[in-house]
Amino acid sequence: MGRQSNRGDKLIEFIQTLKIPEGMHTGKPFFLLPFQKKIIREVYNPIDENGYRIIRRAIFSVAKKNGKTPLVGGLALGHLIGPEAKRNEQIYSAAYDRDQAAITFRYMSQMILMDEELSDELIIRESRKEIYCPRLGSMFKALSSEVRGKHGLGPAVLIMDELAQFGADRTFYDTLAQGRGAHKEPILWIISTQAADDLAVLSQEIDYALKVQKGEIPDPTIKLFLFETSPEVDPFDPENWEASNPALGEFLNQDDMVEAARNARYMPSAENNFRNLRLNQRVSMTEHFLSPTMWKACGAEPDPEALEHGEIYAGLDLSGKNDLTALVLDAIWDRKHHFFPYFWTPNDNIHERGDRDRIPYALWRDQGYLEAKPGKTIDYRWVAHKVAEIHGKHHIHELRFDRWRIEDFQRELDDIGCDCYIKDKEEPQSDDALCLVPHGQGYKDMNPAVESIEDIITEERAYHGNHPVLTMCASNVVIQKDPAGSRKFAKDKSTGRIDGLVAMAMACNGADLPEHEEVSVYETRGLRTL
Repeated sequence: MGRQSNRGDKLIEFIQTLKIPEGMHTGKPFFLLPFQKKIIREVYNPIDENGYRIIRRAIFSVAKKNGKTPLVGGLALGHLIGPEAKRNEQIYSAAYDRDQAAITFRYMSQMILMDEELSDELIIRESRKEIYCPRLGSMFKALSSEVRGKHGLGPAVLIMDELAQFGADRTFYDTLAQGRGAHKEPILWIISTQAADDLAVLSQEIDYALKVQKGEIPDPTIKLFLFETSPEVDPFDPENWEASNPALGEFLNQDDMVEAARNARYMPSAENNFRNLRLNQRVSMTEHFLSPTMWKACGAEPDPEALEHGEIYAGLDLSGKNDLTALVLDAIWDRKHHFFPYFWTPNDNIHERGDRDRIPYALWRDQGYLEAKPGKTIDYRWVAHKVAEIHGKHHIHELRFDRWRIEDFQRELDDIGCDCYIKDKEEPQSDDALCLVPHGQGYKDMNPAVESIEDIITEERAYHGNHPVLTMCASNVVIQKDPAGSRKFAKDKSTGRIDGLVAMAMACNGADLPEHEEVSVYETRGLRTL
């Protein structure tokens, strides 16, 4: 991996001249722990034949309260005024919101004010969250994703602070990261506790780096330092905590971990929070319907042959003004479920809605995973055309969707010449007529739908191809129970859009009984309504 220098050692020496401004070690010299020194040396010591640093992207993922902020502050000062400083360079620390961005700036400012030499060299601009070095013409600035005008920035050093908070939206991250190309030795530091799911930008970066570690991808410019307690071990055994908390007993108080573990053990609602924040596991802090492991186990591609030879059921979740509209086909072939999803969203304000929801709608549009139609609302005629096309080619046995929109959608189908009828209310006018089945969203209709999809996923009889929009919907779903134990999807408690899984569940409802025996959507499993 090239030659070795002592640049990392010089940076360590500089950081250890700083003083800790807050916490249990306030006022004491910043003595780096062995794991922190190892990280710095492995990033800064390797150089190429021209003497340039080889590592351009360093990912440090660790549980909270393990000294991330002091390390970020020390690294930033090392590039602004320390041994890594160069003339006229821009150093940025970027966070999701203003409060998070201000933490690093405040910490650095306090370290400067506690050091007479640094105080003479550096100018702190509180209102702009900037620190300027007149002698070198270099500047540090704290940024948040809420600040506009980030295009055109050219950071030599970019520190992404708690990238997990950005979710799956890459816009802010990519805009800043791609601005480093004008420098000979740019470096991107990603310092964060793990994100909740695989779709997050941080998860994608970690997964890429893991492939590099395994030798699957040749990329000598990236280095990963992942401190994680394995999901396979007992989360409440203190022996397993050090894997994700290398500063345990130093920056992190042992009693604090014990208290957090106690709360998680006796309050199930707190367990996922403990696993994510304290054990650095990729676990959502909300109790969701399907675990990522279960979902990924069914990630094989659906077979198009199932559309030709299987029996097709469909679920349709029609959106309001700004939601997703989702159509999911369940093609049952040899007792396996092959899912083919289609999504629509209004194209107007797609970037603004993506920023608000922290979902890359525009990217998925460009990649062909959803259709963005002109206007601010979805014209149901677009959806009707797709349904008619699929029905004409493959024959949909039943199309199920929310009963309160069924007549509006039926009119759109009639207008484009697609013969259709509402089951148990109308008689089909031809053998090829599309059968529309009303399907409510309450406990009565959704409980058997929830059970159906749960069984299919748990038994690994599904093929969904890890479609990113459908996967996003699956990761967001939260279950709500009534006093009798019946379940439905709780849209108001879910963490984001769930339209795709609603459509998927409706398609599955009663569609997998022995010999395809049909059951009304108003019946629960094993109990028929008299």
